[in-house]
Amino acid sequence: MYLNSQKSVEANVILKDFNGFDLVVHNCMINANVQWGNLDQARKLFDEMPERNEVSWTMLISGFMKYGRVEESIRYFERNPFQTVVSWTAAISGFVQNGFSFEALKLFLKLLESGVKPNEVTFTSIFRACAELGDFRLGMGFFGLIVKAGFENKVSVSNSLISLCLKMHEIDMAWRVFDLMKKKDVVSWTTILDMYVEMGDLVEARRIFDKMPERNEITWSVMIARYSQSGYHKEALKLFHQMVQEEFKPNTSCFSTVVSALANFEALRPGMNIHAHVVKIGIVEDVFVSSSLVDLYCKCGKTEDGRLMFDSIVGKNVVSWNSMIGGYSLNGELEEAKMLFDIMPQRNDVSWSAIIAGYLEHKQFDKVFEVFNEMLLAGEIPNKSTFSSLLCASASMASLEKGKDLHGKVIKLGYKYDIFVGTALTDMYAKSGDIESAKRVFDRMPEKNEVSWTVMIQGFAESGFAEESLSLFEEMENTSVSPNDLMLLSVLFACSHSGLVDKGLQYFNSMETVYHIEPKGRHYTCMVDMLSRSGHLSEAEDFINSMPFQPEYNAFAALLSGCKTYKNEEIAERTAKKLLELVDKSSSVYVLLSNIYASAGRWDDAMNVRRLMKKKGLKKSGGCSWIEVKNQVHPFYSEDGTHCQSAELYGLIELLRSEMLVRENN
Repeated sequence: MYLNSQKSVEANVILKDFNGFDLVVHNCMINANVQWGNLDQARKLFDEMPERNEVSWTMLISGFMKYGRVEESIRYFERNPFQTVVSWTAAISGFVQNGFSFEALKLFLKLLESGVKPNEVTFTSIFRACAELGDFRLGMGFFGLIVKAGFENKVSVSNSLISLCLKMHEIDMAWRVFDLMKKKDVVSWTTILDMYVEMGDLVEARRIFDKMPERNEITWSVMIARYSQSGYHKEALKLFHQMVQEEFKPNTSCFSTVVSALANFEALRPGMNIHAHVVKIGIVEDVFVSSSLVDLYCKCGKTEDGRLMFDSIVGKNVVSWNSMIGGYSLNGELEEAKMLFDIMPQRNDVSWSAIIAGYLEHKQFDKVFEVFNEMLLAGEIPNKSTFSSLLCASASMASLEKGKDLHGKVIKLGYKYDIFVGTALTDMYAKSGDIESAKRVFDRMPEKNEVSWTVMIQGFAESGFAEESLSLFEEMENTSVSPNDLMLLSVLFACSHSGLVDKGLQYFNSMETVYHIEPKGRHYTCMVDMLSRSGHLSEAEDFINSMPFQPEYNAFAALLSGCKTYKNEEIAERTAKKLLELVDKSSSVYVLLSNIYASAGRWDDAMNVRRLMKKKGLKKSGGCSWIEVKNQVHPFYSEDGTHCQSAELYGLIELLRSEMLVRENN
């Protein structure tokens, strides 16, 4: 008892009462030292023994195997005079635990040759060895020996056989073994549950879970973890609550999963309660629990608390560093994220993706490519997620050259058939104006999801190819993919820009009845834009007034723009009044209204609007154009003098202007 409680002082007091050698006491001492990891002391005690029994030898063989000292274990096994099934099994299972499955099978054959009969633990280890080697036929061959030995109904043997079947993807065979078991324990049920969990069939996994006559902490943790990993965080938290109510004690893995689920809901208060609990029970120092807490505080906007948690972690691993870097990036503290990134002792692809995603999220596109170049120089191979972020940055910059360069790297690394990378490439080409290349990439994708279709339909619509956009949408309807709200927005946009009012109304009215999608504000705005562009200004105004919620700014702006085109001053005045109630500080409203008055010849009204605009301190925002030269984008504004070569540029413009005047005069 004292040894098991690591009370060596008290144990030594009792040892003094023994006169001479006691075999049982010595075995207790050897076992205690093995459990404490003091293998050299355990061997010293063993070597000093004037006599030994089977327990003495087996403890030393198992102890060396437990700590990976395989050669020493086998030396003692070969010297062991008590070659019973217990010592044979200790050596065989030790080989399997240390990854020497082939050696385990060779030793098992020697056991059979020696005439020693294997027990159920031996067969359990052999099935594990077959699973590790991926040899299902050999495992089935050993099953004949199991039947001959009469162990086919042993629960532990059947559990090992199920695990072998599952590892070899023999699902039907695993079910047959499970169904034929006369007695099932919690491991049997958990193994089958894990099968459905790995297959991603959460519905069937939950059905098995609910049917289980007995559960343990591992069963609960498996189910909670899979719900969280699959994005069902609410269900994971409900199951955790039920687990606690049924008085099961969550393990460190379960706590880590639950904290991660809370982080996704930004549930700070419940997360802090979990934090207090893990401190109380002494597992807060677990690196995965503490890393999850870092993630929780950062996702709740508490980066200072997250940093305190991070700094308290003694054995930081790459997950801990990534959690803190990701937290800084998420909250826009990019300098802190980069400083931490630069000093982290070890990086993986998640580390690089986190810092790149941070710069992308906050539109620092130059930094995105700086880090990417740094990544390549470090010899790191970008993963698919990194390429998706980089292509998104290229699309946002409309940088076709950068995008083409990335496309080449994607092909070289063999990612071109990945659905996410393919979608990002399609989006990049479409947003960069190369719609033909976008369509080629899209057509070559072996698999497409709703995002892929949406990107291509939207690309056609925004590039002015309305008919192609609608045609592609109709093609998509013949597949198993269901449209989403963004896809239907692109369809309405295409109808709006091609004057297909009736078709646009048809699609809008079908959103709830056919596609089961409730229209959002942007869908209504698109309809207002479509009616306004086609001159149906009264219908557009009625459409705004009939909206089930507060209309967007852009809805009024679209109607006002239509009023300018079709010179409708009456509706323009009413619309401008409502628009200014929403945003009084928008210069574009005043400019549009002034232009409408000017086009109608109402110069006094136009000047009054301009004076009011000046009084409020509003200025019309300047137009912007840009050009890409040698992978660098150069933006220009009207009368802009900020560019480093502005003097030369204006000099060249003046030269061209002079040449044009000369040619005009000639």
